[in-house]
Amino acid sequence: MNEVSIVGVDLAKRVFQLHGSRADGTVAFRKKVTRGHVLTVLAGLPKCIVAMEACATAHFWAREIGKLGHSVRLIPPVYVKPFVKRQKNDAADAEAIAEAASRPTMRFVQPKSEQQQARAMVFRTRDLLVRQRTQLINALRAHLAEHGVIAAQGITNVAALGALIEQADCDLDLMVVETARLYLDQIEVLSDRIATLEKVLKLEAARSQSAVRLMTMPGIGPVTAMAVDAFAPSMTAFKRGRDFAAWLGLVPRQHSSGGKQVLGRTSKMGQRDIRRLLIIGAMTVIRWADRKGVSESSWLGRMLSRKPRMLVAIALANKMARSIWAMMTKNEDYRTPALSAA
Repeated sequence: MNEVSIVGVDLAKRVFQLHGSRADGTVAFRKKVTRGHVLTVLAGLPKCIVAMEACATAHFWAREIGKLGHSVRLIPPVYVKPFVKRQKNDAADAEAIAEAASRPTMRFVQPKSEQQQARAMVFRTRDLLVRQRTQLINALRAHLAEHGVIAAQGITNVAALGALIEQADCDLDLMVVETARLYLDQIEVLSDRIATLEKVLKLEAARSQSAVRLMTMPGIGPVTAMAVDAFAPSMTAFKRGRDFAAWLGLVPRQHSSGGKQVLGRTSKMGQRDIRRLLIIGAMTVIRWADRKGVSESSWLGRMLSRKPRMLVAIALANKMARSIWAMMTKNEDYRTPALSAA
């Protein structure tokens, strides 16, 4: 046990698999441990590297194991899979984790704090409720369309559906009306809960200095700012803004060989929540530019004149990601390109 250099931990709900490796890569021990004894076993080991996959409960265990004095490494599961030998089982997974953690070029995930995970829970709960509300609205519109009741799309037109079914001359079957009222009541409940969570996000954004700084950029509001605060690691983990944009999946997919560079579609291999919100914010900036006008000599004006709007939105989201990195690393508010050039 005194020779252990790296311990690979295969996380589970009840029974965890531990694999200890020496500095030369040989096996020091293999052990199955129940959940309640994981910290006790690790506390009895000398200070070493404890590696785990960055999956469910990994950030909690990273904080707890870190308190024991060990150096914790979280590895993306996709980087562990190539090290699994032959058949997949808990012991093979733990060994693969230890092997992956020993690679000098391996990329690791920064453990999240309790505050980050709390904010992430609020954000994802709001996102879930929004999806449920959209599902109910679409179902209600589809059911009423079968009975000739039509209304425009969108949350703002739900009240119009309610008014149509409540009209005195409405010839709908009573069962249809009563069922539609159930939909409308549930939509209203979800809307109230979404509004409550949005108030929480706005309050948290107002308290966070980094979120306040991010909201100085056009296209970034409290929800996007809190998503960056909750899901993104420290910007010091990235050498440049381009690396942060690549981490979000806002760069082209490469399939290059033989010195010939081949770029494809946007990779979408990064953090999907922040990426989606940045693209939505970029589309908001583009719509504002369409209404208010934009200088044809500016980057946005030149792009809109010759490229599809969605492509411009992704390119603008990429620039926004780079600007976020610059703002956070330099502790500066957003500056417009004109002021930056001056």
